[in-house]
Amino acid sequence: MDLSSLEDNSRNLTVKSVIPEITLTEPCCVGIDEAGRGPVLGPMVYGICYFPLSKSEEVKNLGVADSKTLTEEQREKLFQIIDENKDFIGWAIDILSPNYLSKSMLRRTKYSLNEISHDTAIGLINLLLSSGINVHEIYVDTVGVAEKYQDKLQKIFPGIKITVEPKADAKFPVVSAASICAKVARDKVLKEWKFPENIEFSKDHGSGYPADPNTKKWLADSTDKVFGFPQLVRFSWSTCSNILDNKAVEVHWDDDDDDGDSAAQGTASITSFFTPKNDTVDRQRHPFFRDRHLEHVDSF
Repeated sequence: MDLSSLEDNSRNLTVKSVIPEITLTEPCCVGIDEAGRGPVLGPMVYGICYFPLSKSEEVKNLGVADSKTLTEEQREKLFQIIDENKDFIGWAIDILSPNYLSKSMLRRTKYSLNEISHDTAIGLINLLLSSGINVHEIYVDTVGVAEKYQDKLQKIFPGIKITVEPKADAKFPVVSAASICAKVARDKVLKEWKFPENIEFSKDHGSGYPADPNTKKWLADSTDKVFGFPQLVRFSWSTCSNILDNKAVEVHWDDDDDDGDSAAQGTASITSFFTPKNDTVDRQRHPFFRDRHLEHVDSF
């Protein structure tokens, strides 16, 4: 899996295999799964795998299984086997950077992790369809309520048989293969992570899950009192907010003023921020203008 183009870890990246010729003509099954949804560190990676329905038994015999039940060595070996069978198996992955995840979830218009997950899966399906893959069946590990997710996908992709189930990665070999692709990619990104901060950070960050004591310690040790966390961290997670509340320098904003004038302005109309024309009573002016010695311009 070539991730050499991932020079900027703050950007998302899509990596895909060559398209097997057979998948352009024969009806294919498709599996979708993710890796790294819950961790506070690193990207979330979505994987999609596809092959002709006629090759289902052959893929099952490769020994693919839910990536969570496999060791790292087993996953890498199985991914190599998947990739070596490029004459009938294809795959693609979407790497969603922690920076992207945090900024998306903290947007003024709420964009939840579930919505991000759904949109990423939809994007990968569209990638296959636009490439000419003869998609006949799609199997997806659920995010949220399975029935609602399946109904959503079925409306977007009518005419394709879609199955959304919990633990689909343990039930359908095509989803197991997708989960292996996603997990191997995420592990590789974490191992080869380039810190754009140009600061040496320890690699001993544990599993990356918020409940991991090693991860908690790494977060606390890697916190800058002013700039917060390196870009490896999903700073929108509550784990990070709690650490920043205790360790970060307190920031004072002008609109946090609670002196008498500001309190009085708290429920006033916008016009009360400005001194009426020819009014020289300084106390009527809002502190923002008074403290900065800003005056009215009477002429140009």
